[in-house]
Amino acid sequence: MDFCQSDEVQAMRVEARKFTEEKIVPFADKWDEEHHFPIEVVRQMGELGFFGCCIPEEFGGTNVGHLAQAVLCEEVGRGSASLRVAFNTQCWGTAFSILRHGTEQQKKKWIPDLISAKKIGCFAITEPNAGSDTLSMKTTAKPTDDGFVLNGNKIWISYASRADVALVYAYHDREAGSRGLSAFIVDLHSPGVSTSDLDKMGTRTSPTSEICFEEVKIPKDALLGKLGDGVKILFSSLNQTRLGCASGGVGLAQACLDAAVKYCDEREQFGQKIGQFQMNQEIVAVMAADIEAARLLTYRAAWQKDQGQVGNVLETSMAKYMAAEAAQRCAHGAMKILGSYGYSTEYPVARYYRDAVLYQIVEGTVNVQKMIIAQDQLGIRKANR
Repeated sequence: MDFCQSDEVQAMRVEARKFTEEKIVPFADKWDEEHHFPIEVVRQMGELGFFGCCIPEEFGGTNVGHLAQAVLCEEVGRGSASLRVAFNTQCWGTAFSILRHGTEQQKKKWIPDLISAKKIGCFAITEPNAGSDTLSMKTTAKPTDDGFVLNGNKIWISYASRADVALVYAYHDREAGSRGLSAFIVDLHSPGVSTSDLDKMGTRTSPTSEICFEEVKIPKDALLGKLGDGVKILFSSLNQTRLGCASGGVGLAQACLDAAVKYCDEREQFGQKIGQFQMNQEIVAVMAADIEAARLLTYRAAWQKDQGQVGNVLETSMAKYMAAEAAQRCAHGAMKILGSYGYSTEYPVARYYRDAVLYQIVEGTVNVQKMIIAQDQLGIRKANR
């Protein structure tokens, strides 16, 4: 199935592939080595409309849908797992949440600048002691007469040190439990906000940071939705950003297969190309099947969202789980085929291998996705409600 990919979406894929091959692939290894964040490339992607596919035209988007955005994310993900993160920081985790839950004033103020990448965004959920258990976060936003005072620490926040705005989740009333969690649109240039970058094994072109909020005063109109809407907004947002992870995982897996096939066609041992050896053929076959399965699940989840099923948690979790596993297996498969050359920095496979692991962690670990799927199947907790 192609899930009704229109000529427009196919043309967008061609444009994204051309952009990735010209603007990202030749520099990706160097950027990774230098831990360089090419903000100018993210802005170019915004200018081309990469981040506005599921945003109405009145706010600067193209309104062509989640499937189109998933396709673009996949193509960019083939070139750089670090830069595919921008689809979440600029739209699925920020602008799209504001579109669904914000006031007209908030939509007009933030969405156009986010999807055009005039402003860099991020979303802040994870804390030093709150990972998969998101509701154990300790960041607070205490109400005052003229707004809120934000205090706390967030960690492992993508693009935070380069971001202008963050969607921050914090408790306005810890005594109220989950009903005391709210979401806030925070200007990261506000007094009391500081960031520090974290070193990582992979995705080193994507700055990942800790954010410290110390007595940060934010206005009343920083509140997204209503007081107590934080849980609803957080988990609905994760159900969109996981589509971005699935799409990027498929792209990385495809890059691994492309590298393996190219090497099989070039490298000769024992008087023949190594693609003639059955063990290498077996690796390539498994990689290709893994990618196709993950891609179909990802496109199905995106297509469902375009039909109005944005709460398709089960299908999105399946896509995210399978794509993360495919990325890891394909990276390992490519490493086996390239051998020492895969382990060296002469080929991008070493970068793919390091980047692939992250897809099993971010936006809900592999185990979290399996828990969601299993509890749905067992009737313990339905995923789509």
